[in-house]
Amino acid sequence: MCGICGYAHADVQRAVNAAYLRAMNDTIRHRGPDSDGYYLQPGIALAMRRLSIIDVAGGDQPIYNEDGTLAVIFNGEIYNFPELRQKLLRLGHQFQTHSDTECIVHAYESWGEDCLSHLNGMFAFALWDSKNQRLLVARDRTGIKPLYYAQLHDTFYFASELKALLAHPELPRELDEYALDEYLTFEYVPAPRTILRHAKKLPPGHAISYHAGELRVWSYWDQQLERSERTPTNSSFDELAMQFRQVLKEAVRGEMLSDVPLGVFLSGGVDSSAVAALMAEINAGPVKSFSIAFEDESFNESHFAHQVASHLGTDHHELVLTSKKALEVIPRVGEYLDEPLADSSIVPTMLLCEFARRQVTVALGGDGGDEVLAGYSTLQAHRLMSVYKSVVPGPIRRLATAAVNTLPTSFNNISLDFKLKRFTVGHNLPLEVRHHTWLGSFDNHEKEAILQRHLLRHPDATYDVVKRHLEQTLAQHPLNRVLYLDMKMYLDGDILPKVDRASMSHSLEVRVPFLNYDVLCFLEQVPIDYKLQRLNTKALLRKAMEKDLPPEILARGKKGFNMPVARWLTSDLREWAHDLLSHDRLKKQGIFNPDGVQKLLREHMQQKRDARKQLWTLLMFQMWHERWFA
Repeated sequence: MCGICGYAHADVQRAVNAAYLRAMNDTIRHRGPDSDGYYLQPGIALAMRRLSIIDVAGGDQPIYNEDGTLAVIFNGEIYNFPELRQKLLRLGHQFQTHSDTECIVHAYESWGEDCLSHLNGMFAFALWDSKNQRLLVARDRTGIKPLYYAQLHDTFYFASELKALLAHPELPRELDEYALDEYLTFEYVPAPRTILRHAKKLPPGHAISYHAGELRVWSYWDQQLERSERTPTNSSFDELAMQFRQVLKEAVRGEMLSDVPLGVFLSGGVDSSAVAALMAEINAGPVKSFSIAFEDESFNESHFAHQVASHLGTDHHELVLTSKKALEVIPRVGEYLDEPLADSSIVPTMLLCEFARRQVTVALGGDGGDEVLAGYSTLQAHRLMSVYKSVVPGPIRRLATAAVNTLPTSFNNISLDFKLKRFTVGHNLPLEVRHHTWLGSFDNHEKEAILQRHLLRHPDATYDVVKRHLEQTLAQHPLNRVLYLDMKMYLDGDILPKVDRASMSHSLEVRVPFLNYDVLCFLEQVPIDYKLQRLNTKALLRKAMEKDLPPEILARGKKGFNMPVARWLTSDLREWAHDLLSHDRLKKQGIFNPDGVQKLLREHMQQKRDARKQLWTLLMFQMWHERWFA
């Protein structure tokens, strides 16, 4: 696990600036505190920071092929590298290390750009081919590892984090107003945009070739959920569940490969519990497990984690999150988020990573399970909505919406009034818009109230990115199309960046077996009704693990890793929120309408509405803006 950065000139004879490269690399020191590495030649500058996981003594980078004509810097892990290494040895390649990184240069020697199809792992890497004066940059299939880039004038820049690009004096700091609109809607900036006008994110499953000033971006992999629609499976639900358990177990086994201490995040939900159960089955001794408890009981799930830990016999460790601890960590969130991200669960995730890092260097987690197995309550809501719209006439639905909006506001975790208000607001919207209205923050009407007029976009333009993704999938089932959107947007834009930044801020590697390539391939053939059986989410996983986990855990619904933002904003976080969203500060900044924001803040403080999502979205933007534009 590392951080990478660098740049390449169109003119391969042009000198590179070592000081600029070092400045870029220093910004990502937290990603790899163990060592650094540099490759500088006319026209090309590569750098990396290393967190040693595999071949601790011999895996320093850059790593080269036999004659030194290829050099690679790499962030991530290649889980199938033992098998890949043997295949490459049979093809005549000679290895100088035992690291997974070296497999990449030899795979490129044998298969060129098609080497990407041979890699099963989480990765972002840059490979310099000095013979052909070509730079290859690639990102893993689901975007577990980040990769930012920019092309300015005659130079191409790339890095694991946006802040490393900003360390180079050539990159302007200009806000992208279209990205701002998307951020306010989705709570993150979807790829390929970033919050900055001149920088982009490389989408998952994509690669870049840069040669003589020409930039080529292409997709080398995409999720094919239409497989489950075109070729009906011959296996029964029970048979598929047992097959899936074996595939997931082998993925967990492969991702437990490590030369340093390893553990598991255990929330007590079915995803993390399944990973922990399979680790316990594979591991010779007790697995170290880590969880967060909340002082607010409506958010606290620690008793479920205790139950699973006791059932599996893990060596369990728990940290209690109080509002005081949250206040201590929130300023650090702004330091490590070089793009605004409005998922409040990054706070407990950062604390969990810091807590786990005291004992382990690698942790497995259950992230990705909801996206690949239909675990989100929004999937249930879409299924219910189709019945609701077919049974309940439009005028009655409108009356129901008005009635629901009169319900008293509760600040409890996913309270009934919160769910009903979210559900009824989407009854008249197209599926893809409804989905992101449920998941996101500001709708178009709300943006009109809080944004300066010159920053408002046409309402339809907000969902252009959603429409582009839907044009790429061949899946026809509405819920398969929703799963595809979640993979391309919510997983890549929110869940994975949150985990990456939180873990890397403490030099902890987090692995996610549910996004293993073998798991993805298997689940592409599984019908949507085996994932969401009526309203039973993740049905296939629950069946697969029925002999491994307590019935109470298998029966649990999705709750999420949230913290009591709504209540804390009216108490411990009140002064902080009022300061960042003060009328004078907003007026000077010139982005938001101070009166509209103040009205939103006042209504929440008086508990006239639950504006936790909108306020947190604004607060995270303000923290980011203060850090990078002040």
